[in-house]
Amino acid sequence: MKSHVTERYWEIDISRGIAVVMMIIFHIVFDLNYFEIAAVNVGSGFWRLFAGLTASLFLFLVGISLTLSGARAAAILTRREYILKFIRRGLFIMGLGAGITIITWLAVPEATIIFGILHLIGFSVMLAPIFLRLFWGNLLAGVVLITAGLSGLLREGPCWLLWLGVHPLGFTSLDYTPLVPWLGVVLLGIFLGKVLYPGGLRRFGMVDATFSARPLMEYLGRHSLLIYLLHQPVILLLLYPLMPA
Repeated sequence: MKSHVTERYWEIDISRGIAVVMMIIFHIVFDLNYFEIAAVNVGSGFWRLFAGLTASLFLFLVGISLTLSGARAAAILTRREYILKFIRRGLFIMGLGAGITIITWLAVPEATIIFGILHLIGFSVMLAPIFLRLFWGNLLAGVVLITAGLSGLLREGPCWLLWLGVHPLGFTSLDYTPLVPWLGVVLLGIFLGKVLYPGGLRRFGMVDATFSARPLMEYLGRHSLLIYLLHQPVILLLLYPLMPA
């Protein structure tokens, strides 16, 4: 039983790898437009939808992965160690997010990333010990948060509520992923994770897929955080010769 709980599930790694590829594609297109190399409308239409789907896939998989890591940790850790594990991991990711905030504040002060996807993931990880105790509550809270975000219930407000989804009129950021609605996507992932992987074990049958891109996609999925941190500098380096003088 223990060996099953500690195994990786290839379908999750590959799904995360797909999200990584989608992220890289979108950021290439975004940079082409931002640096006026090519005129692409990334603020509406297809590319806006593409960006939303990419972020949603990432965060949904965060929720499923939290279910798996929570089940594995609960089997070997005391309650105190269990909580500290998620707090430390969450603080680490939020620290990386803070680094992104500083870098963008220095490079692009008018569009600083104050609460982006890393901040949200770190926050979600720290809250995981609470949400992993719930089942239907995750589904309900997820639907409520997503509905509230999409309905426009949150209005303009002070900067200190940016993390929640309230922001001043005219606020601009290269990446803005507040709790409303995006934490809702994580919670839906936790709910589905508990349905599909109860106790960290796959509940459904899965034929082992073999295709040429599988090793690459699994690699991307397993190293998604590192790739997230490094891919943008690499893209900028490759696009630099094309940038207008």
